Amino acid sequence: MVRLCEQFHKARNASEAGRAVSRQMGTEFTPIFLLILVGISVAVGMTAASAILGPKRKTAVKQMPYESGMDPIGDARQRFDVRYYLVAIVFLLFDVELLFLYPWAVAQWSAGPTVTAAAAVSDAKVGAPAVLGTVLAGIPPEFRNLVFGEILVFVVILAAGFAYAWRKGVFEWR
Repeated sequence: MVRLCEQFHKARNASEAGRAVSRQMGTEFTPIFLLILVGISVAVGMTAASAILGPKRKTAVKQMPYESGMDPIGDARQRFDVRYYLVAIVFLLFDVELLFLYPWAVAQWSAGPTVTAAAAVSDAKVGAPAVLGTVLAGIPPEFRNLVFGEILVFVVILAAGFAYAWRKGVFEWR
């Protein structure tokens, strides 16, 4: 960003500044464009190879549904028990909620002070990677109790939901 601003101020007119910005942006995003291009090429290549090399004759046996080495028996549209859906919803609920706890746990227990941009740039001269902006290497000590209290309330609400589901018999498979 600093280099970009320097180029803008050094440019003699707006068109030179625009060209400098577009050159800088183009080189920064080249790996991303290459990744997208490779991904699209792989997808198109696999689809084309499947169409070219795949079987051409359709028979009744080849068109039959097949699962785990078993021939299909009966109707595929059978009803599932409602309890299956209840357990699935409870699983998704708690699974997603635990995903919210993981970043807090990492930030809560990570070691190291807050690193500012000035310190990171000065460290870059020594050989450490340059960092722009402020990097938070953990929760500041003055906020740890507040964040812990918020997470505690979050877990208590989660436990209350679990107790409610348990009391309603969601986990009992009769």
